[in-house]
This record gives sequence, C-alpha cells and structure tokens, in this order.
Amino acid sequence: MTAAGPRPALEYRPAPGGTRALAVFCHGGTVASVEPPKDRALSLLRMRAIEQFVHAAAADRGVGTGLLRYRVAGWNGAAADAHADVRWVLEELRARHGADVPVVLVGHSMGGRAVLRAADDASVRAVCALAPWTPPGEPVGHLRGQTVAVLHGRGDRWVPAALSADYADRAQQAGARIARFTIAGGHGMVRRAPVWHAFVRDVVLAGAGLAPWRADLRRALAESALAVPL
Repeated sequence: MTAAGPRPALEYRPAPGGTRALAVFCHGGTVASVEPPKDRALSLLRMRAIEQFVHAAAADRGVGTGLLRYRVAGWNGAAADAHADVRWVLEELRARHGADVPVVLVGHSMGGRAVLRAADDASVRAVCALAPWTPPGEPVGHLRGQTVAVLHGRGDRWVPAALSADYADRAQQAGARIARFTIAGGHGMVRRAPVWHAFVRDVVLAGAGLAPWRADLRRALAESALAVPL
C-alpha cells in the first residue's frame, strides 16, 4: 500500500454518548481482482445493512461501528489484500480511540477469512464470521484463546459449509473458544435475514462485554459446539 496507490476507507459511525467498544464490518469479495469493489456489489450492500442494524441496536450502549471498504475486490493469493486492510483499520481505530477500547470483527465470505486472520490483534475481543471463505489449510494456530462465532448457510453453493466446518474443527483443536451455527439458506444471507442480523448484534454486544451471551451462544461456546442449527 503506497501513498500513490489505492487506500482502504472506513465508513465510521460513532456512538453518540461516548465509545465503549467498536465493531468493524468487512464485506465479501472475490478470489483475484485488483479492481476496487463495486458500489452496488451484493456483498457490500448486505454487510452495510447488517452494520446499520447493529448500529441502531448498539450505538446507545456505546458501540461505534465501521464498514471497511477494501482497496481492491480480490484476496489475491499471498498478498491477502483484504487481511492487510483489516490490519490497517485496526491501527486506524487504535489511533482514534486508544488501545483499550475492545473491538469485535465481523466478516462475510472473503471478509470472514480476513477477520479470522486478524483475530490475534491485541484489540480484538471476538470474531463473528458469516459464511467465511476458509480454504483447506487456512491457518488456525493464532486463534488460541480467542472467541469465535461462525454462522453458515447449509445450502451455500459459493462457499460450501463444509469449509467452515473443517476450519472450526481445526480451530477448536488449536485452542479457540469457537461455536459454529448453521442456518437454512445460501451465501447471500438473504433468506432469514433477520436471524443473521440478530446473530451479529448479539455477538457484537456480548463479545464487547456490553451484554451477556445469549443462552445458545453461551452454551455452544462453552462446549465448542461445531454444528448447531438455527
């Protein structure tokens, strides 16, 4: 990332009464592309809708929310561009709010892969991965001790749910506190959208320490349950 090249951007909305926690929302993308994400891409629109829902529900409790706009739409192999952009936004938020404000990362598809990669950042208290693209061999060792909640559509044809099942199993073995839920529907999080939205809201609030974990999440995290239907 150079001064002359494209730069990521953060669409940030503060908490009106002071910031007690932060939630960063990271949309999906594609395997390889150096073009900027399209403004009307479904992955971006869906993540913006989820961010807006969480902001409306959590801002009064002190949660500032931000939607990350990547430099480019692709993961791009070893460059892992979306992951680099998540690291950038974590540094940006630390500069604004200090190192002690807890962060919950939320990512869908490629964004799920990116936030899972960044879970070892010192500010991150929990990760919410929605239909995450986690190819075989995706690293998990850095998740030891981290809290991770995964939700994946059982009918997902773009990113098969089996990928996150394998990832969650390996993460659990590596020492993550992880719970994986499945839901009817596909990759776009359109079917049963209110359930996806409420799941993210609840993970953000509990992960930030601003609300207790709801019963099914608390139980699943305690047991590292890896196949809980919603």
